[in-house]
Amino acid sequence: MTATVDQVVVGVPDPRLRPFVGRYLGYREYAPRPLVRREVAGAFVVVILGWGAPLDVVDPRAASRGAYRVDSFVAGPFDAYCTTSTVGVGLGVQLLLTPPAARRILGVPLGELANRAVAVERLPDAWLDRLRGRLAEAPDWPRRFALLDGAIGARLAATGPVDPRLGRAWRRLAGTGGRVGIGELADELGWSRRHLAVRFRQELGLAPKTTGRLLRFQRAYAAVGRSLAVPAPTPDEAGGEDRLGRPGGWAEFAVECGSYDQSHLIRDFGEFAGATPAALASSGSHSSNPG
Repeated sequence: MTATVDQVVVGVPDPRLRPFVGRYLGYREYAPRPLVRREVAGAFVVVILGWGAPLDVVDPRAASRGAYRVDSFVAGPFDAYCTTSTVGVGLGVQLLLTPPAARRILGVPLGELANRAVAVERLPDAWLDRLRGRLAEAPDWPRRFALLDGAIGARLAATGPVDPRLGRAWRRLAGTGGRVGIGELADELGWSRRHLAVRFRQELGLAPKTTGRLLRFQRAYAAVGRSLAVPAPTPDEAGGEDRLGRPGGWAEFAVECGSYDQSHLIRDFGEFAGATPAALASSGSHSSNPG
């Protein structure tokens, strides 16, 4: 059963906040019957501030990592897919944050949030829970987005950036789409591989090697998602090409996305999305998490 999204409003943060928050996504979604989504893994942090129907967020690997009957939560980074389920009318705002931005805004080492979904009232500081209440009371989306601007701006003014070397490590990983070698990255920072892995995991959630894999996967998943917007060609029209329009098919696609070969790409999709890329491309399956 699919949900009916009857309102999506994109808010543009104050220019001073855009290095940290790309956009605000306000939504109203009606699920008349229980709706279950598979949410793909990613090297990002999801913040949901809602005031509608509650959700369950479940990690199939361990029930204790999830959050249940919540309308507002923080999740990730996750190195495997999870599921969300809800029924009724969901209302709220979604923010997607890079690990360095989330570390600073949330004020929590992301090692404490990795592979976990946590209700906002269980976080050490209650500011997000208070903000959720103010957002629910606001009469319209412009005023909600203004409240977000004010709250996030205040957090940034009160907190300092992450270790500059970790910030540099993240930028190198993100800038190369996860293709920089971890040994090369450690050498650039003047750290050992072990020290880089420990510090990166503590502060930004996952090991740099895993983060690189996730960044490569996100690129591939986004490409599969874009292919869904184009009707699949008939066999005559395809001329031997796959759904993504590449004569070399999935093997060529894997190399373009930074995987060693097609088997590595399929393994990553199974681990991070719970399905093969071909299955996703043919079924139209999607996640509310980005690629």
